[in-house]
Amino acid sequence: MLRRVGRLLTTAKVQCFFDTADGRVAVTGQVGQSLMEAGKGGGVDIEAACDGECACCTCHCFVEEPFLSQLPERSEDEEDMLDMAPDLQDNSRLACQITLTEALDGITVKMPE
Repeated sequence: MLRRVGRLLTTAKVQCFFDTADGRVAVTGQVGQSLMEAGKGGGVDIEAACDGECACCTCHCFVEEPFLSQLPERSEDEEDMLDMAPDLQDNSRLACQITLTEALDGITVKMPE
């Protein structure tokens, strides 16, 4: 069953990899779902205090190439939240602001420790 969460969800699947302090976690998400939703649903320890509303930085992650260059630019709201993130880097993004597409199949992100 598909559910709508402010975005159109499809049945297409996307493989996502989260590098955590405990190792790599492979998760299958749906096109249209946020990376944060896919990670949480797959058991990745993501706090996501604002539940994906871009009102905190607790889903901060580091996106690896070639996927970083495929993402849209950060919004002003995302930039503001990332300003509060510890260990901010050029490849820092909020997982709640990354909408999964077929082009992101295989996306790999590192979670801050």
